[in-house]
Amino acid sequence: MGFGSYDESEQDNQDYDADLDDDSGVSTEENSHEGSVDFEIGASNDELLDRLKDIKDEEA
Repeated sequence: MGFGSYDESEQDNQDYDADLDDDSGVSTEENSHEGSVDFEIGASNDELLDRLKDIKDEEA
């Protein structure tokens, strides 16, 4: 089989156990951070919607 070839018979030979009790996974609480983020958009919704319309019109 060459590079990049696909052998459908390999699909039948996949042995894996989805019920592994292995604790070697990544801890999601390893690096927890607390804080906040604030954004100042500086434009009204109408201004943003008008700009979006302009962008879409430029693409057409």
